[in-house]
Order: sequence, then C-alpha cells, then structure tokens
Amino acid sequence: MSGNATTRFANVSLLAVTSRLPSGVRTSAEVQGRLAPALRRLRLPTTLLQRVAGVRERRAWAAGEDVDDATVAAGHEALRVAGVEPADVGLLINTSVTRRHLEPSVAVRLHHGLGLPSSAVNFDVANACLGFINGMSLAAGMIDSGQVRYAVVVDGEDADIIHDRTIERLLREDRSRDDFMQEFASLTLGSGSAAAVLGRADEHPEGHRVVGGVTRAATRFHDLCVGSTEGMFTDAKALLDGGLELVVDAWKDAVADWDWSGMDRYVTHQVSRVHTDAIVEAVGLDRTKVPTTYERLGNVGPASVPITLVEQQDTLAAGDRVLLMGVGSGINTAMLELAW
Repeated sequence: MSGNATTRFANVSLLAVTSRLPSGVRTSAEVQGRLAPALRRLRLPTTLLQRVAGVRERRAWAAGEDVDDATVAAGHEALRVAGVEPADVGLLINTSVTRRHLEPSVAVRLHHGLGLPSSAVNFDVANACLGFINGMSLAAGMIDSGQVRYAVVVDGEDADIIHDRTIERLLREDRSRDDFMQEFASLTLGSGSAAAVLGRADEHPEGHRVVGGVTRAATRFHDLCVGSTEGMFTDAKALLDGGLELVVDAWKDAVADWDWSGMDRYVTHQVSRVHTDAIVEAVGLDRTKVPTTYERLGNVGPASVPITLVEQQDTLAAGDRVLLMGVGSGINTAMLELAW
C-alpha cells in the first residue's frame, strides 16, 4: 500500500546489544514532591506520574558520570561481545535525541572514543524515539549492499536538564493546568545508553538474523510533540490517538508480507502504561510477551528499545522470533523482525 515501506534483509545479523544505565535514581515521588506547590494550586493528584504513566522512577546521571562516556562504554562492550575489532568497523550511527550542541555531530566524539578507523563512516540519525530502529535498518541495508562489513548503532540520552527546566517552569504562578499537562510527558523521560553491533550473517552463524520489517509515516501529526533542550511540549491525547492509528494501519498493511501474530517477544518503545496497554489492545498482542521497563526507567527515547532487548536477551532461545516496535513523534512508526 502507498505509504508503507517493506524491507527484507538477506545476510545481516545482530551480533551484540548492550546498555549502560546511570547510577542515579530519580523517583516519581521526588519529582512530585518538588512539584507539590503546583499540583496543589492546580488541584492535580499528588501521585500523577504513577497513576497516569505508571512510572515509579527513572535513571539520572550522577556526579562524575557522562552520557557520551557511557555510550562509548556500551559500544566497547558490544564490540567485545560480538568479537569484532574496532579496526573492522565500517559504520557508526548515533541515534540520540539529546545532544550538547548542534555541531558537530554526536557521532564524531563517539567515533573517536571507540577508536574507530578513519575509513569508518559516521553520522547522526535523528527521528525522535524511532531513531535506533531506523539506525539498525540503515546499517543492515549498508551491510547487505556490501558497503560495510560491520556497523555499530548507538544511542545515549540525558534527560536530566530537561527535567529540571520543566519543573522550574511548571512551578511558576502563571502556569495553567493545560500548561502542566502539555509538559507532563517530559517528566516521564529517563536517561541511559545502548549499543548494537551488526554484521554479515554468513560470517556469524551465532548471530541473530535481522529479517526485515515495515515503516509508515503520518506526518500530518508533526506538531503534536515538539521538543528542545528546554523541554517537550505534547498534545498527549492527540499524539496517542494518532500513534495508535498509524501503528494499526502499518500492522494491517504488513499482514500481506509478514505474520507477526505469534511472535515470541514484542519489544516495544517504552512510553507509559497507557501507551503500552493501548498498543497491546489495538493490535491484539499477547500481553505476557510484551516486556516493560518504563516503570523503572521511564521513557529513555530511542534507547528504550535496545535497553529492553538487553534485559530480555538471556530469556530468548535460538529460533525465537522477536519484533521490535517503535513510534516516534512526527509521527513515524517502524517494526523490525529479528530471528534469535
């Protein structure tokens, strides 16, 4: 169907996926305690984050910790687990939403930190929370085409400053109930890093095949969730409705080429309890096969899918079918199948 892209990969495997989490923990109780004057003034529940989003806590970088250093560490570990030397890497894709500056790319510092060769192509891919799945698909295409032998896809998120600035803004006396709800999603964000190494399946029979998937866009919703270093401003209900509509359309369109009704695991982008329950119900997923991390980690942007996959990988057996499912504000969606 028009608007639905289907891709199959012939000779690509996921060789390793790793993560690094901050040591600091920022609980929802702490956030709500800081927001208590605003919650009282606006007559909002004092346990709003737990009741609505289901987020109990999220990770925050502690003193002496750095998101780029953590991402480099995740990349080094992924290369070690994959048994790949940095000198053999031909591609590095960074997919993070958060960044310290507009130029240069985040990828250049990570390329340097990982000790990759001058011949390794490196760049950023920005597509909101969908970035990591997009990065994996781009890397798989370049491996299949013979452009590179190994690729590293990374993501590092630092939501701490956004949290603080959002709380400061919401405590202002001129903030209304609507203003509060428009920035509510910012309070669910968490920090963390992840990395994946992809290579040729025929050279790595122990790897996990990247089979292929679909993408779909509904860019008429481009203004429903707009973020910057200052904060994230969201029409939460419209974004949820638009995202669900897009996911359902993509799922239905994919039926002609893919059978995803009986996967062994569905690794979805982690937003909140409301979003997870809505997707499970909308496409009829088996809830027992949809792991969640948002309760403990919040929404870690593009890193949430690989972080959740890292937590699941020890429970997966050879031959298991895994579907990565992502939605990014804008709105875009992608689903990517792995044969474990």
